[in-house]
Amino acid sequence: MLYFQRVGFLGGISLGAAGLILLPIIAVVGTVFAGAGGNAWDTWAHLLRTALGSYVLNTALLVAGVAAGVISIGVCSAWLVTAYRFPGQHALEWALMLPLAMPAYVMAYAYTDWLQFTGPVQEALRTLTGWRAREYWFPEIRSLGGAALLLSFAFYPYVYLLARTAFLDTSRGALEAGRLAGLGAWGSFWRVALPIARPAIAAGTALALMETLAIIAYRQPVTRAEVEQIRGVNVDGTMQTLMERGLVEAAGRADPL
Repeated sequence: MLYFQRVGFLGGISLGAAGLILLPIIAVVGTVFAGAGGNAWDTWAHLLRTALGSYVLNTALLVAGVAAGVISIGVCSAWLVTAYRFPGQHALEWALMLPLAMPAYVMAYAYTDWLQFTGPVQEALRTLTGWRAREYWFPEIRSLGGAALLLSFAFYPYVYLLARTAFLDTSRGALEAGRLAGLGAWGSFWRVALPIARPAIAAGTALALMETLAIIAYRQPVTRAEVEQIRGVNVDGTMQTLMERGLVEAAGRADPL
């Protein structure tokens, strides 16, 4: 009772709402770890021995790469259009938001088609130079670095919009005080504007990373053969267990080539 009085009525409502929001997450976690005869723990032990470590590492590297990319592109572009005046500035302010109008997976397919070995960019390069396969180096778009780069270009507007708003709200007097203290244009950016905009940048980065993780989790449907190729072992028993628990379901058969 004392704790409830300290939290207050509105605090109690907030805690109740948070509990309701957590219920689906708790249900999913409980379903994953629940199993008769220890089958769930056997499955997790097998994943730990085989693929889980590489999955977690690749996900962490991808998230780190996307975070670095969206912060670099979003913050620099936001500072450019708010601190400087140049021809086409107002058009660029709107153009920098255009990636939000296209789904990230559509952008990924388009860039992959353009930049892969059989795409128009590398074909034009081979035509102009006379090079053949393996006679030149070209960045591999179908890679972890390529995925991080494409997702950075797709999601940087989250950081750009919030950082631009924060820079516009920064007091002109604070920037002038930095100039009077001997700071140049970049000094004012690093020492004055950037610390003020840090919460907005963090919020935009969090949104971009949640979108990144959602895309990673949404890669479905997949075939049994694709799962076996990734894991390197037979998955008949595992798939049957997942289907019995309602975690996966059969969606049909893949179209033959």
